Amino acid sequence: MNIEDALPHPLVIVKAGDTFDELRNEHGDFEHWIAEGLGDTCLPVVVLDPRRGDTLPAPAQLSAVVLSGSHSMVSHREDWSEATAAWLASVVRQGKPVLGICWGHQLLAHSLGGEADDHPGGLEIGTVTVSLTDASTDDPLFQGLPREFPANVVHRQSALRLPPGAVRLAGNAFEPHQAFRVGERAWGVQFHPEFDAAAMRGYVDALAEDLRAEGVDPDALREDVRATPAAAQLLGRFARLAEAQDATASRLR
Repeated sequence: MNIEDALPHPLVIVKAGDTFDELRNEHGDFEHWIAEGLGDTCLPVVVLDPRRGDTLPAPAQLSAVVLSGSHSMVSHREDWSEATAAWLASVVRQGKPVLGICWGHQLLAHSLGGEADDHPGGLEIGTVTVSLTDASTDDPLFQGLPREFPANVVHRQSALRLPPGAVRLAGNAFEPHQAFRVGERAWGVQFHPEFDAAAMRGYVDALAEDLRAEGVDPDALREDVRATPAAAQLLGRFARLAEAQDATASRLR
């Protein structure tokens, strides 16, 4: 498909990383989990990987963007990551809906003048409780969700400082910036709405040796993994918002 000719314009999943081989062989990779979470959508879904040189389209030629997680670090300033950050800032300026997940959340903050770097508390991993702020009450993506809900996390870096004008939407005791919005249609979530229990347990298992070295019991973390239905809603909600925005834009083309 020629992405410039597609109508409606595609929803682009930016694949910024790969999960562990064993987990991918059994359950698929980040882009598969994200696509499943988006659900049935009238928008064509295109996966592009800037690490391998895929060209990211001009903002006018897409409907929305979801940026995946990654085992890379935003603070390492890899060429492909910095180029993606510059492109992402242009997408936000065009008012296109954006959802950044984990690494994507941090890149969104970095691209718009915030700061992403190592979290002073180290690794946050497992199923944790996320608390919404008062600002979430009328947020188009978060409104109507429970004020507290479980979500799956695995990250060593964080959006330490949000971009100017950003609205903080969720946090917890470890990570105050679990979610934020910039402008009307750009969101970042530090947690993983695309992770089901199998994915979360897979990460605990893959990092078990590191966790033990840091004095953390991976077996206890594994047992505490639970369903995260409220967090999982976000991808489908985002798809509906993207569809509505694209329909509005189509009437103006």
